[in-house]
Amino acid sequence: MQEFQDKTVLVTGGATGIGRAAALAFANAGAAVMIGDVDERAGETAEIIKSRGGSATYQPTDVTDRSQVDSLLAKCVNQYGRVHAAFNNAGILPPPTPFHEVTESNFDRTIAVDLKGVFNCMQAEISHFLENDGGVILNTASIAGVIADPQMAPYVAAKHAVVGLTKAAAIEYARQGIRINALAPGLVRTPMTEPWFQDEEFISSFLEASPIGRGAAPEEMCGMILHLCSDAASFTTGQTFIVDGAQTAH
Repeated sequence: MQEFQDKTVLVTGGATGIGRAAALAFANAGAAVMIGDVDERAGETAEIIKSRGGSATYQPTDVTDRSQVDSLLAKCVNQYGRVHAAFNNAGILPPPTPFHEVTESNFDRTIAVDLKGVFNCMQAEISHFLENDGGVILNTASIAGVIADPQMAPYVAAKHAVVGLTKAAAIEYARQGIRINALAPGLVRTPMTEPWFQDEEFISSFLEASPIGRGAAPEEMCGMILHLCSDAASFTTGQTFIVDGAQTAH
């Protein structure tokens, strides 16, 4: 039930980290993968999939621009027929900043990518699914969508809102065959979070407080990602799934 043979999955933010790992995992499970990202390394992700005998396409996409999101979905439909599942993963991680020092431009940029980008993708995908017998959406939130960390106010605000959008849309479209959930990763080692892993004070404090005692590899998110996008999760919608090595279980 977790196979994706003859299905098409759209992945945003597929250049590195969780997005790349998920794109490769979907392809390994048989899916054709459409990747949208502003980072041209997403093209490398598509090439890796094709080199392994899979089907993948990359289109440069800024998720803050609805016209580019619409173009991404249209290209996917033109090339593969339809979209069966979408993993809205594109996002940015602003530098830690005390609340009273957060600039308006920093706040606006974080909200534009991490929240409005998800909103843009969801609207386009839901419209497509309403005309094509349903589908699945998985949004990348974060444990910052269920708890708060100091000096991360814009990110916390955006990710809490992603959780809210997920719930709101899920209850609206459940009877139209559209399932919508959110993934809330803990600390995952990716190019985006690498500066944190290089910060000895931060990582020492994190490891001391972490029950599992380490950060995750991007591939460790893929089991939950594929499950939630598969038929095995047919009764699962409107929920946020925390994958954090028990960081928030305290």
